[in-house]
Amino acid sequence: MNLRTRTSATPGGAGPSVTPPDSTVVRVGALSFLFPYRSALAAVALSVLLAVIVALGAFASSTGMAFGDTVKGLFGTGDRATVMLVQDFRLPRIAVGLMVGAALGIAGCLTQTLAGNRLATPDVIGVNEGATAAVVASVVGSSTGMLGDWWLGPLGAVAAAVLVVLCAGGAGRGGYRVLVVGIGVSTVIGAVTDLVMSRENDNTAGGVFLWTVGSLSGRDWTVGTPLLFILLVLVPLALIAGGRLQLLRFDDDTASTLGVRLGLVRALTLALAVALAGVAVGIGGPIAFVALAAPVVASRLSGPTRVPVIGSALVGAALIGAADALGRVIAPVEIPVGVITSVLGGPFLLWVLFGRNDSSAASGKA
Repeated sequence: MNLRTRTSATPGGAGPSVTPPDSTVVRVGALSFLFPYRSALAAVALSVLLAVIVALGAFASSTGMAFGDTVKGLFGTGDRATVMLVQDFRLPRIAVGLMVGAALGIAGCLTQTLAGNRLATPDVIGVNEGATAAVVASVVGSSTGMLGDWWLGPLGAVAAAVLVVLCAGGAGRGGYRVLVVGIGVSTVIGAVTDLVMSRENDNTAGGVFLWTVGSLSGRDWTVGTPLLFILLVLVPLALIAGGRLQLLRFDDDTASTLGVRLGLVRALTLALAVALAGVAVGIGGPIAFVALAAPVVASRLSGPTRVPVIGSALVGAALIGAADALGRVIAPVEIPVGVITSVLGGPFLLWVLFGRNDSSAASGKA
């Protein structure tokens, strides 16, 4: 971890103290603590951006609703149809999208930090494919193509994660091994899912296709309410896991000396990431690249010394909110949010790879 020494941080000149470069020491009487000012500023800026995206998303529509009518519907003063469209359909969909994005962002942050690799995200290592396969399996033999219960997503994600961990020999520091095994498992599960769908009737295949590319269409408080309660439980646990993962950035011996139970922390962190990704995929479908991009952007904003759990949640929510709003206005027919994120995700992935090589080269020259 990148730390700097401040000789004036200890009262009375008792000795130097080590303070992260993105934090400052705040003292209240006899108490003192580190205030991560860079992370706090990033969180405030992202919150403002998120509020703007929510406002734009409330007005974004492919139906051509006027701005004034949208405002009236938002405050319940318009006609009944307008109020119903805005308050019962558009706002719940925006809220669900933000929560799905936050869950994917946190899941990506945890898996990237755990594996020590920015490419090790749920949509790369097989977790998302497992969740997708479980939901798709629920429509096999159906004549309507209606998707099954959203909670099948977490079950499929858990099954895929267990398979990846067993094949990789554990969830330890072998980030590249987990990544390669995850890609293999993801490919196999995806191929089996495609094979199953190719043998279904047109109604079933057509009904499932929109969801499999990642879509928030038709999502309301029937799925948003349980998702909210799940996040209220999992997000605090993810914050605790982030604090433990911060110590894992040292070597294992140092982390153990600091009181970290390595096996338990890694297992619980992976379980949290799988649960968050599985719930997100079960509700919004396998929306690509959000889990990859959100932690990378959040880390750039908040600095390298912390695990950006909150920042990743805010960035993930902003990405989903912006992509969903964009998909509703750039074409006469709504474009699923997963298509928008995939189009943007390809160039972003290249940027991550090339930026990584550049930084490595720079460090080598130094």
